[in-house]
Amino acid sequence: MGRWLTWVSHQRLTGWACSQCGWTFPVPAMLTDKEAKSAYDRLAASKFQEHDCSVHGEPAALVDSESFAARARKLVTRGFKPKDAAQITLQEITFENRNDPGAARKAQADAEDFLRRVKDGLI
Repeated sequence: MGRWLTWVSHQRLTGWACSQCGWTFPVPAMLTDKEAKSAYDRLAASKFQEHDCSVHGEPAALVDSESFAARARKLVTRGFKPKDAAQITLQEITFENRNDPGAARKAQADAEDFLRRVKDGLI
């Protein structure tokens, strides 16, 4: 089975990870510039191609199947446009965490990041 680069958004890790092993490429703190994010994505893709799965062991149980990207991707596979899927997922997360304004801000940032990745052809 082939490996692929997957986006992980979890309490302990936000960034790229390998689908088959424990390799991760966390997003640097305070990375906000759009061009810097694109450079980070390109660097992660390059590092992913170079890594050896046997060195990193089994994948950690960090992959959050209900991350923003995973939830939005499910809607896209059901026929929603990415922009609509991102908006619906954002509304769901905001509603689920209505007492946590930090979660709403993170969901908004995740929505923007999801749409940017779709536009750049990364997702």
